[in-house]
Amino acid sequence: MDSPVTVALALSLVGGFSTSIGALFVIVNPAPNLKMLGLLQGFAAGLMLSISFFDLAHNALNSLGFLKGNLWFFAGVLFFGVIASFIPEPSLAPTSNTKSRKKNGDEESKDGMKKHRRQVLFSGIVTAVGISLHNFPEGMAVFLGSMKGLRVGLNLALAIALHNIPEGVAVALPVYFATESKWQAFKLASLSGFAEPLGVIIVAYLFPSSLNPEILEGLLGSVGGVMAFLTLHEMLPLAFDYAGQKQSVKAVFLGMAFMSASLYFLSICLPEDLSL
Repeated sequence: MDSPVTVALALSLVGGFSTSIGALFVIVNPAPNLKMLGLLQGFAAGLMLSISFFDLAHNALNSLGFLKGNLWFFAGVLFFGVIASFIPEPSLAPTSNTKSRKKNGDEESKDGMKKHRRQVLFSGIVTAVGISLHNFPEGMAVFLGSMKGLRVGLNLALAIALHNIPEGVAVALPVYFATESKWQAFKLASLSGFAEPLGVIIVAYLFPSSLNPEILEGLLGSVGGVMAFLTLHEMLPLAFDYAGQKQSVKAVFLGMAFMSASLYFLSICLPEDLSL
C-alpha cells in the first residue's frame, strides 16, 4: 500500500470512527422518550437536507450547469425512490378478533408500541444507508485532500469527524429505541462510518488517476437526490409523528444551521480546487 494512500486511509478512519462516538452518546444515556426521538430525527433531517441542497446539489449545479446538475440530482431521487418501493414497510400483524381486543387493552397498547418500534427501526436502517452514501464521497474527499498534503488531509478529516458525530446519533438513536440493544445501535452506527475508508480504497485502487471530475460531481449530485428523498420520505414524517410539527420544524432548521456552519468550516479547510 502506498504511503499517501495509507495516510488517507488512516485519516478517513478518524472521520468514520466519529459515528461510533455519536453512538456512544446514545447508549450511555437512558432510553429516550418518543418526543426526544422525534426532535433528534428532525435535527438529523436538517443535517441531511443541508448537505443535500446546499452542498452536493449546489456543487453539481455549479460544476455541470443547471440542466445536467438537475438531471443527476433527480436521477438519484428516482433511483432511491425505486429502491424504497421494494423495501417492505413495517406493518403490525392484525389482531385475530374484536373480543380479544376488548378483553386485553394492555395487549393492544403493547402491539402499538411494537409497531412504533418497527417503524423507528426501519427509519434507523434507512438513515444508516443514507449516511453511508454520504460518508462514501467524504472518503473520496479525504483521499484527494491527502494527495494535496498532510495538513489539508488532517484538517479535512477533523472537520468531517465533527459533523459525523451527530450522524452517529441519528443512526444509533432509533436502532437503540427499537431493539433496546446497545450493541446493535453501536454496530450499525459504526458500520455506516466505515463507508468513509471504503471511499478511499475505491478511489485509490479502482480509478486512482482516471476519475472523470464531471462524473464525480454528477455522482455526488445523485447522492444529494438520494439523501433528499430519504429525508422527506422517512425522517420528517417520523419526527412529526413523535415530536409534533412545530417542534420538529424548529429542530430541522437547527440541524440545517449546524450543518451549514460545519460545511463552512470544511470550505475554509479545503484548497480552492477541491470541493466536498
